[in-house]
Amino acid sequence: MINVGTYNELEVVKELDFGIYLREGDVEILMPTKWVPAGTKIGDLLNVFIFRDSDDRLIATTKEPYATSESFAFLEAKQVNEIGAFMDWGMDKDLLVPFREQAHRMEPRKSYVVFVYVDEETNRLVGSTKLNRFIERENINVQEGDIVDLLVYSETDLGYNAIVNNLYSGLIYKNEIYETIRIGDKIKGFVKRVREDNKIDLSLQKSGFELVDDVKWRILKLMKEQNGFLPLNDNSSPEDIKVKLQISKKAFKKAIGALYRERLVKLTEKGVELI
Repeated sequence: MINVGTYNELEVVKELDFGIYLREGDVEILMPTKWVPAGTKIGDLLNVFIFRDSDDRLIATTKEPYATSESFAFLEAKQVNEIGAFMDWGMDKDLLVPFREQAHRMEPRKSYVVFVYVDEETNRLVGSTKLNRFIERENINVQEGDIVDLLVYSETDLGYNAIVNNLYSGLIYKNEIYETIRIGDKIKGFVKRVREDNKIDLSLQKSGFELVDDVKWRILKLMKEQNGFLPLNDNSSPEDIKVKLQISKKAFKKAIGALYRERLVKLTEKGVELI
């Protein structure tokens, strides 16, 4: 069975002047010459992406799109007309986000987080910015401490919402963010908690002993780069600590305490010195 909008492993069955044909069962699909890998011959198996061209024909390509079917991606709107917005997704033919699938009216040359899927009526790939329809809310298969892939998609008064592992939605609280993040950023994060209502709280930092170890390494690295001295101590403001180390004051004090007990640093009125 051919899966439109994803990768399929297909056998080369014909070679022609304008390309090759690949087969799955009784279906033959054209791959134009410009995408055919050098040395390809009949009988070879190729891992190819399948999409529909402007004439609604199935086409195979070795070109890699920015997103496949059933995935979220941050894409730029190249143009907007009476049909909808046409997104740059790395392919020759742009991806359509119809007006009915726009949470808010989209504008040219602006980027949006889009969910890509195969429209049941046309069997063509389309996009949607009505993300809530495609986020899994019931079967949450992550737990506290898991490392997860995040795609930041919106900002609220509390923090930033992010797509988690291309399936769920989670929240990174603003008062726990110690680095600059923006909508569209793809970053690693940690599951802080899965609440009883299935909402996911996220963190960009490890927790517990893992966090202390990570911060200790960061502090030692910075001190070596600055001739063994760090101009921070218990009296430093949370803002100064955040600027220099991208961590909270609480995490800083725990890490410095651990380094002091390990006799790696000494504490002075002006800051911390490497022993």
